[in-house]
Amino acid sequence: MLEELLVGLSLAFVGYFLYNVYKTVSETNSASQQSSATAAAPVSEPAPAAAANKSEAAVSVAESAAAPAQPSAESAEEKIIVLRDPATGETTPVPSNYRFAKKWVKEALVSEGLLSKVYKNSELKGPVSNQVKEALEKFKNIEKFQA
Repeated sequence: MLEELLVGLSLAFVGYFLYNVYKTVSETNSASQQSSATAAAPVSEPAPAAAANKSEAAVSVAESAAAPAQPSAESAEEKIIVLRDPATGETTPVPSNYRFAKKWVKEALVSEGLLSKVYKNSELKGPVSNQVKEALEKFKNIEKFQA
């Protein structure tokens, strides 16, 4: 009898705990969605009568201040360099760190003679780290691996 009571109380506690966690997470998600929706909403244009009253200098200052806030999609696409494995056709963005590079990228670095071997994460210290960074920079410029 006592065991059944303890099991029942434990289940009630676990259920209450999960309910509170779910409620907190859903409130956080809805708050972040509302804030992102208001941040993404375009600023409405002023009424035509109010725009006519502004001087040309004020309008040009407002336009120049708003222009840098909108990054062009083309510049974002140009920054991402994608590598392609010639053997399999698999593509991947250039890794920012050797530790996160795909296996075929590490093997290609060795096959192209940019590194002497595939290094383990524990070996990436001191001068080896600098060699690997230089090899990755050279590797992303090899035309054979460009996507």
